[in-house]
Amino acid sequence: MTDHGSAPGLVGWWAGLSPAAGAAVMATAIVSVGLHLTGHENLSLAALALGTLFWAALAADFLIRLVSDLARWEAEADTPPALTAVAATCVLGTRYALLGWTTLAVALLALACVLWLVLLPSVLRHWGRRMPGGVFLVCVATQGLAVLSGTLAPLLDVDWLARAALAAFCLGLVLYVAAFVRFDLTTVRSGAGDQWVAGGALAISALAGSKLVAAPQLTGSLHDVLRTAALVLLGLDLACYLLLLAAEIRWPRLRYDVRRWATVFPMGMTAVATLSVATAAKVPWLEGPGKVLLWIAVAVWAAVCTGMGRSAARAVTGRP
Repeated sequence: MTDHGSAPGLVGWWAGLSPAAGAAVMATAIVSVGLHLTGHENLSLAALALGTLFWAALAADFLIRLVSDLARWEAEADTPPALTAVAATCVLGTRYALLGWTTLAVALLALACVLWLVLLPSVLRHWGRRMPGGVFLVCVATQGLAVLSGTLAPLLDVDWLARAALAAFCLGLVLYVAAFVRFDLTTVRSGAGDQWVAGGALAISALAGSKLVAAPQLTGSLHDVLRTAALVLLGLDLACYLLLLAAEIRWPRLRYDVRRWATVFPMGMTAVATLSVATAAKVPWLEGPGKVLLWIAVAVWAAVCTGMGRSAARAVTGRP
């Protein structure tokens, strides 16, 4: 058995990352989606390339741990951050679907479904009380499936995929409520970054709702219900965003932590959800706030990416 976590330098630093690092892919991919929606295609493609690189590196590490350190893999698979593997794959697949690479997006959806079926039951079996914000990843991962399925359904003109997206959307809402019951509210004041997933789960739920509203397979009264649901979820997300931002100002936590990627993702997802709901629900005045939120997310992404780079540099040089 190889102990990759004890390897020196950059390899050891990378191998020692927790599953929470998967949020780096989620954050980078959703920023790419937002830049695409606002017409900044070159920046979007650059972010997509970086997100794909992150995903490939994390996938390789995932497989290495599965083969060479099964005990660690099983221990980490029981925790909510393991579900970043599902969410990251879905968000990346959504960006590829928007790029027109539907075959790759379908393959990523299939992979995400397999991961979800393997990881979600294990995570739910090991739920506890007073959990950090990562508990909401059960919702995020499930809504990720809804978003990618809802994106692909009109592109492929497949009715059952739209229905599957609707089912995942509804299940995701149930899981959000179940997670909220177990969420430790004190982490709003003291969390290292993943407390923002409480809002990110609402944001991706609103985005999933917007995909369903736009799906031509879902019409009539169901369409009206979904439109209302998307608007309500977005409203709740924006309120949560303001609450979490106020807590950050009141109790600053400026030191880099890998869980800060779980701050960037909800910020980017809120921006994308706002832009998507604006279009799907025909509320054009939301586009302005959505663009502002996107650039805030880009700025925070750059700050966290810099923090990660410095952390890696310290690992390479051996400095504390």
